[in-house]
Amino acid sequence: MSKQDVAKELNKVLADTFVLYFKTHSFHWNVTGARFHSLHVLFEEQYTNMWESMDVLAERIRALGEFAADNPNDLMKNASLSHVGQTPDSEEMIEMLANDNREIVKTLKNGIDVASKNDDDATEDMLIERIQIHEQFAWMLESSKAA
Repeated sequence: MSKQDVAKELNKVLADTFVLYFKTHSFHWNVTGARFHSLHVLFEEQYTNMWESMDVLAERIRALGEFAADNPNDLMKNASLSHVGQTPDSEEMIEMLANDNREIVKTLKNGIDVASKNDDDATEDMLIERIQIHEQFAWMLESSKAA
């Protein structure tokens, strides 16, 4: 194990974050219905957080002496989350985003395991914070479902 292994896991986190960021942002653009405003605002809060986190993730990869993916094709090779090929209704959007926020936690936990094996406390700490954020995002989305 090495810093290179940690950076490889961080590139996976970066890829999944990008997929979830873009999905959340596109849902922000395309949400309709009676809860348009509240979902539009919620999605914006979440995609803004993810956008900012991608910079932190990429800079951590650089701090480890490696390079972050520098084109979308290379980035997507590392993603475990998938893009959506249609515009679902608002309930489906909520469900998809909640599931993806729960799913990205698995990628984050893998990163923590690799960072721990390499005594990389800074990366562990950063990824633990991201888990807390994505769990909160999932909870907020699930709490936004229609009654």
